[in-house]
Amino acid sequence: MSAPTILVDADACPVKEEIYRVAERYGAQVRVVSNSPFRVPVSERVKRVVVADSFDAADDWIAENADARSVVVTADILLAERCLKAGARVLKHDGREFDAASIGSAIATRAIMEDLRAGMDGVGGGPPPFSKADRSNFLQALDRVLVGMR
Repeated sequence: MSAPTILVDADACPVKEEIYRVAERYGAQVRVVSNSPFRVPVSERVKRVVVADSFDAADDWIAENADARSVVVTADILLAERCLKAGARVLKHDGREFDAASIGSAIATRAIMEDLRAGMDGVGGGPPPFSKADRSNFLQALDRVLVGMR
């Protein structure tokens, strides 16, 4: 059986270093996908994929390359949905896993929040700050998923 591939939506990913370490432990391949170059470790396992600087180009590349031997790391709900349809496992940076049962409500919540933000000029927000607990949860989740793929 081929080694799993971890596809990283890299532009806003706070756990790239953790991904590299875990991938090395499990012999997984890593593709760091972004619109601009990122420094990646010198490794046969880790490859940087720089796509066109156009809207959704990185998402499109990830979705087109995701399959049942892939773990996708992203916070993008619509990309998560596309990757789930391709059979991939999908993790958020905080370790929560998107799956068939959770993706529908995540998309609905995203749409509601988008509508609310559109009606509130100047009101910002965004996700809470990334914490040590989030990092730890992510490491445990990635470990669990890769063990399950063996």
